[in-house]
Amino acid sequence: MPSDPVRFAPLTPDRLDDFVTLFGPQGACYGCWCTYFRLSPKDRDAFGKDEKRAHMEARIRRGPPPGLLAYLDNEPVGWMQIGPRADVPGWNNPRRATSPLPDAPADDPAVWAISCFFFARGVRGRGLSRDFVAEGIRYARDRGARLLEASPIDEAKHSKSVGLFVGSTSTFRRAGFREVARAKPGRPLMRLVL
Repeated sequence: MPSDPVRFAPLTPDRLDDFVTLFGPQGACYGCWCTYFRLSPKDRDAFGKDEKRAHMEARIRRGPPPGLLAYLDNEPVGWMQIGPRADVPGWNNPRRATSPLPDAPADDPAVWAISCFFFARGVRGRGLSRDFVAEGIRYARDRGARLLEASPIDEAKHSKSVGLFVGSTSTFRRAGFREVARAKPGRPLMRLVL
């Protein structure tokens, strides 16, 4: 774990350059620019990394903040996508492990999701996701969320696995989340009542 305290901030338009710096010229994982759950599969396949970047930048400028940035020594080192389920339409697809349950519909603005993480190479595998989830809980609660959901991965080959972009089940369990459904092996839908 880094020795300096981690600082968190909502991704507002004035922090767009920090987001771009963190994601780098390739746009994080395979040029995604954190649009995986924001775009339809058709658009995801059709868009190149530049179109995905433009899509995400427009979303950031439009507001409200689509997530949180983490900083160490004033440098952006992490990202967590968090907000109402409706803001990540791909997360609500009925064929996904993340499919909404009847008591937490996707169009309820008080039902939030933590859907994605990205960390700078130098801080991966150091447990920052635990701090991020704790901050996300505070952030969602302060903005009126009644439920916070996640669909992490049970096991990864190693602590720096790209599959951990959804977080690890153990991290969410330690934060108080409970499994409420399991539509796919290894990917529980977890929930914290706020």
